[in-house]
Amino acid sequence: MTEYVNPTREAFAAFREMQREGPVHMLNLVRFRERAEYEDGTVATGAEAYRSYARESGPVFRRLGGRQIWLGTPELMLIGPEAERWDIAFIAEYPDVDAFVAMLRDPDYRKAVRHRTAAVADSRLIRIRPAAPGAGFGEIEG
Repeated sequence: MTEYVNPTREAFAAFREMQREGPVHMLNLVRFRERAEYEDGTVATGAEAYRSYARESGPVFRRLGGRQIWLGTPELMLIGPEAERWDIAFIAEYPDVDAFVAMLRDPDYRKAVRHRTAAVADSRLIRIRPAAPGAGFGEIEG
Protein backbone atom coordinates (compact mmCIF):
# COMPACT_ATOMS: atom_id res chain seq x y z
CA MET A 1 0.00 0.00 0.00
CA THR A 2 1.38 3.39 -1.00
CA GLU A 3 1.51 5.94 1.78
CA TYR A 4 1.36 9.68 1.21
CA VAL A 5 2.93 12.15 3.62
CA ASN A 6 4.18 15.16 1.64
CA PRO A 7 3.15 16.60 -1.74
CA THR A 8 5.22 15.82 -4.81
CA ARG A 9 6.83 18.66 -6.76
CA GLU A 10 4.41 17.98 -9.61
CA ALA A 11 1.33 18.16 -7.39
CA PHE A 12 2.56 21.37 -5.76
CA ALA A 13 3.24 22.92 -9.18
CA ALA A 14 -0.30 22.00 -10.30
CA PHE A 15 -1.67 23.56 -7.09
CA ARG A 16 0.22 26.82 -7.79
CA GLU A 17 -0.98 26.94 -11.41
CA MET A 18 -4.64 26.81 -10.32
CA GLN A 19 -4.78 30.51 -9.46
CA ARG A 20 -8.22 31.95 -8.82
CA GLU A 21 -9.86 34.56 -6.63
CA GLY A 22 -11.19 33.67 -3.22
CA PRO A 23 -10.66 31.18 -0.44
CA VAL A 24 -9.26 27.69 -0.79
CA HIS A 25 -10.45 24.84 1.43
CA MET A 26 -8.12 21.94 2.11
CA LEU A 27 -9.65 18.65 3.25
CA ASN A 28 -7.11 16.83 5.43
CA LEU A 29 -7.35 13.12 6.23
CA VAL A 30 -4.52 11.97 8.50
CA ARG A 31 -3.43 8.63 9.97
CA PHE A 32 -0.75 8.80 12.65
CA ARG A 33 2.16 6.48 13.13
CA GLU A 34 2.02 4.56 16.38
CA ARG A 35 5.50 5.92 17.15
CA ALA A 36 6.73 9.12 15.51
CA GLU A 37 9.79 8.71 13.27
CA TYR A 38 12.08 11.66 13.97
CA GLU A 39 15.45 11.78 12.23
CA ASP A 40 17.08 12.90 15.50
CA GLY A 41 15.56 10.05 17.52
CA THR A 42 13.05 12.17 19.46
CA VAL A 43 10.63 9.82 21.22
CA ALA A 44 6.89 10.55 20.85
CA THR A 45 3.72 8.96 19.61
CA GLY A 46 2.44 10.02 16.21
CA ALA A 47 -0.44 11.87 17.88
CA GLU A 48 1.97 13.74 20.19
CA ALA A 49 4.19 14.71 17.27
CA TYR A 50 1.17 15.96 15.31
CA ARG A 51 0.10 18.08 18.29
CA SER A 52 3.60 19.61 18.27
CA TYR A 53 3.18 20.36 14.57
CA ALA A 54 -0.20 22.01 15.21
CA ARG A 55 1.14 24.05 18.12
CA GLU A 56 4.21 25.32 16.23
CA SER A 57 2.60 25.87 12.81
CA GLY A 58 -0.64 27.38 14.16
CA PRO A 59 0.67 30.93 14.61
CA VAL A 60 1.89 31.02 10.98
CA PHE A 61 -1.42 29.56 9.75
CA ARG A 62 -3.45 32.18 11.64
CA ARG A 63 -1.12 35.09 10.73
CA LEU A 64 -1.70 34.33 7.04
CA GLY A 65 -5.48 34.35 7.53
CA GLY A 66 -6.01 30.60 7.84
CA ARG A 67 -8.73 29.09 9.97
CA GLN A 68 -10.00 25.62 10.70
CA ILE A 69 -13.64 25.43 9.63
CA TRP A 70 -14.44 21.80 10.42
CA LEU A 71 -12.88 19.02 12.50
CA GLY A 72 -13.94 15.45 13.16
CA THR A 73 -12.79 11.99 14.20
CA PRO A 74 -13.54 9.38 11.54
CA GLU A 75 -15.39 6.39 12.98
CA LEU A 76 -16.15 4.03 10.10
CA MET A 77 -15.33 3.68 6.40
CA LEU A 78 -18.82 3.08 5.06
CA ILE A 79 -17.82 3.41 1.39
CA GLY A 80 -14.19 2.98 0.44
CA PRO A 81 -11.23 0.74 1.15
CA GLU A 82 -11.44 -0.77 4.62
CA ALA A 83 -7.66 -0.46 4.94
CA GLU A 84 -7.94 3.33 4.73
CA ARG A 85 -8.50 4.49 8.26
CA TRP A 86 -8.00 8.02 9.48
CA ASP A 87 -7.30 9.37 12.97
CA ILE A 88 -8.36 12.92 12.20
CA ALA A 89 -10.23 14.75 9.45
CA PHE A 90 -10.49 18.51 9.10
CA ILE A 91 -10.98 21.32 6.64
CA ALA A 92 -8.62 24.28 6.74
CA GLU A 93 -9.49 27.49 4.95
CA TYR A 94 -6.92 29.83 3.42
CA PRO A 95 -7.84 33.29 2.07
CA ASP A 96 -6.30 32.36 -1.29
CA VAL A 97 -3.71 30.16 -3.00
CA ASP A 98 -0.90 32.59 -2.16
CA ALA A 99 -1.60 32.31 1.59
CA PHE A 100 -1.20 28.52 1.46
CA VAL A 101 2.05 28.86 -0.52
CA ALA A 102 3.32 31.54 1.87
CA MET A 103 2.68 29.21 4.80
CA LEU A 104 4.73 26.41 3.22
CA ARG A 105 7.60 28.82 2.58
CA ASP A 106 7.57 30.46 6.02
CA PRO A 107 10.76 29.66 8.02
CA ASP A 108 8.81 28.95 11.23
CA TYR A 109 6.43 26.63 9.38
CA ARG A 110 9.37 24.82 7.75
CA LYS A 111 10.76 24.11 11.23
CA ALA A 112 7.39 22.87 12.48
CA VAL A 113 6.76 20.54 9.53
CA ARG A 114 9.37 18.08 10.85
CA HIS A 115 6.78 17.08 13.46
CA ARG A 116 4.17 16.41 10.77
CA THR A 117 6.59 14.29 8.76
CA ALA A 118 7.51 12.30 11.88
CA ALA A 119 3.86 11.90 12.93
CA VAL A 120 2.06 10.94 9.73
CA ALA A 121 1.84 7.38 8.43
CA ASP A 122 -0.54 8.29 5.60
CA SER A 123 -2.62 11.27 4.57
CA ARG A 124 -4.77 12.86 1.91
CA LEU A 125 -4.86 16.58 1.21
CA ILE A 126 -7.61 17.59 -1.19
CA ARG A 127 -7.98 21.12 -2.51
CA ILE A 128 -11.61 22.25 -2.66
CA ARG A 129 -13.32 25.29 -4.16
CA PRO A 130 -15.91 26.45 -1.62
CA ALA A 131 -19.47 26.62 -2.96
CA ALA A 132 -22.83 27.57 -1.51
CA PRO A 133 -25.00 24.51 -0.85
CA GLY A 134 -28.21 24.21 -2.81
CA ALA A 135 -31.65 23.32 -1.48
CA GLY A 136 -31.29 19.56 -2.00
CA PHE A 137 -28.89 16.96 -0.63
CA GLY A 138 -25.55 17.20 -2.46
CA GLU A 139 -26.86 20.02 -4.66
CA ILE A 140 -24.65 22.99 -5.40
CA GLU A 141 -26.14 26.40 -6.11
CA GLY A 142 -25.65 27.89 -9.53
